[in-house]
Order: sequence, then C-alpha cells, then structure tokens
Amino acid sequence: MATVNLSDYKPLHITNAEDFSIGIVFSEWNDFVTYNLRDAALEILEKEGVKPENIKLFPVPGAFELTYASMQLCKERKYDAVIAIGCIIRGETPHFDFVSAGVAQGIKDCNVLTDTPTIFCVLTDDNKEQSIARSGGDLGNKGVEAAVTALSMIDFKRKLSDKKGNIGFGHS
Repeated sequence: MATVNLSDYKPLHITNAEDFSIGIVFSEWNDFVTYNLRDAALEILEKEGVKPENIKLFPVPGAFELTYASMQLCKERKYDAVIAIGCIIRGETPHFDFVSAGVAQGIKDCNVLTDTPTIFCVLTDDNKEQSIARSGGDLGNKGVEAAVTALSMIDFKRKLSDKKGNIGFGHS
C-alpha cells in the first residue's frame, strides 16, 4: 500500500509551453475521482503556461472507452500529447482485471503505434478510499503527475526534433 505523496509539484519552467496542444480524455464513470484528476491536470498545464484554448477536453462514458478516444486523438496528429484519465475500482468479479489490462494495453498501443505521447492517468484501486487518496487526498493527485509527464514528453519530443534524430550516446 502506498503511503507517500508522490504528487508534490515542482515547476518545470518549459519554454514555449503556451504553444503546446493537449487533449484530455476523461472517463465519466467514477466521476467523483476523474473530475478531480482532470481539474488538477488542467491547473498544472495552465500554471506551466499552456493556453486554455490549447487544451481540449473529451469526456467518455467509462475507462474502457479511453483507449478508442485516445487513439482517435493521436491519429488526428493535432495534439502534442494526450492525457487519458480514468478510475477503475475492484469489484467482486474479474471484470476489474479485464478492464484494467485492456485500458493499459490500449494506452500503450497509442504510445507505440502513433507519434503522440499518451499519458496513462488511470487509477486501478482496490476500493474507493484508495482512489480518493490518489485524486486529491492524502496521497496527492495523479492528475498533477499526468500533466507534468505530458509536458515533459512534449519537451522531450521537441528536443528530438531539434536535434534531427541525433540524440543519445555518441552524438552532440
């Protein structure tokens, strides 16, 4: 069980973040969690200078639909990053395992099959209390971490483009 708040926000100071375009896909299922995650991500993106008009919100019914919506946004090639926000809480049947695995695989596919960083901000918790703790409670807010990750990956991708592929060992 996690006992440490990993969401302490440290400003990134990324230059030109106002030009970043970000799509946020969020599940309306378990909205008492997902809306908190979404709002925290929005707050950090705007603090870092992303213009509100460059952030587009896309609600979907449940966590499983995050994969389709995220892939469609990636295929549009309109967004510098996509953040997928959801919350899956374990129940009494294997449904939790199927949905969690499918969503993780789908978001992974967005990352390896497209050129758009897709950030996994899907809580997979055993109970509501764990979800609340990770969406603004004692353990921070994973929406903060998702926003920071999105900005970092956009910055990484732009640095790759600036170097025209010369990144890594042996190149300067």
